[in-house]
Amino acid sequence: MSILTEPIGSIPRPVYLQQAMTAFAGGQIQQAELSTLFDKATQETIKELEATGSPVISDGEQSKPSFVTYPMQGFKHFAADGVVIPFADGHTRQLPKLTGGPFHYTTFANSYLQKARQYSSLPIKQAVISCSAMSLLYPQEGIDGYSRDQFLSDLVNDAVYDIRSCLDSSAYNVQIDFTEARLAIKLDPSKQLLAAFIDLNNQVLDHFTAEEQKKIGVHTCPGGDHDSTHSADIPYAELLPLLFKLHAGNFYMEYAAEKDKPSVLEAIKESLGSNQRIFLGVTDVLNPQVETAGQISDLILEAAEIIPISQLGTTDDCGFSPFGDDISTAREIAFAKIRARVEGTKLAEQILSK
Repeated sequence: MSILTEPIGSIPRPVYLQQAMTAFAGGQIQQAELSTLFDKATQETIKELEATGSPVISDGEQSKPSFVTYPMQGFKHFAADGVVIPFADGHTRQLPKLTGGPFHYTTFANSYLQKARQYSSLPIKQAVISCSAMSLLYPQEGIDGYSRDQFLSDLVNDAVYDIRSCLDSSAYNVQIDFTEARLAIKLDPSKQLLAAFIDLNNQVLDHFTAEEQKKIGVHTCPGGDHDSTHSADIPYAELLPLLFKLHAGNFYMEYAAEKDKPSVLEAIKESLGSNQRIFLGVTDVLNPQVETAGQISDLILEAAEIIPISQLGTTDDCGFSPFGDDISTAREIAFAKIRARVEGTKLAEQILSK
């Protein structure tokens, strides 16, 4: 396709895996049994993604506990009372709080990529969590004997390796999940927090060459969990001038659920660099109604009037199940929406090529 199309990442876990994860948490099954079911779900998910016609796939994040917490599985020095992220429907997610150091990743995203490669020969993209999101683990009161500066140095090194190991294993590309970007403006309208996040993520990105940065992307959205968001009220016009200062080649943006699409396109046009590509979300992952190929094509054609085709791609608004316990979207709906995205992108490409 001359209009590239890619998934964001997560797919709802099958019921048997949801049940097994609950049983494991309750001590009713062992790790070996859960790992076998992780592999089964990953293989099934990849085959379903291949059947949608998607030219690029992911592993569906079947064995990730969440898109945020995979690097810290089993790390001992945590308390439960970390940063709380409130969602519009009233539910919250809470991060753990670091209580001692040094902090290092216990799991790297390359392990998921290596497993996915066993089940498909298609190009596989790999999602990683942003360094800025992980920085929220460090407590405001500090940690005796382990300064914030030392923590950030350790964190940047591991975040670089998280990306580097995926590229070295021939990932099609690597997507940094930066879903806290709009939330940062909501928490701090002065945008100093967002600027600090951008700077920290660029410290990671600057370890890569210009050619490598072309294979690294950044995903932004207003959060998507249990059919709710945490920062949809923050306009993209507030975010994009800073977001596009990230030293990455690809940007994956929630778009289908945006109410004022013309202003979003204008904001993109004003800030998008000549060497950057924008992947617009054309499926609303929080709406169970499956889009038609025609509806998706119309979205793309409208965008193509503002954004050069050479810099335009399509994606889904967000992952369909970024947290392992999120069952708000049916698995078959996720695959149907992905199939519609692929078909709608092809349709738009055919119309534009006439």
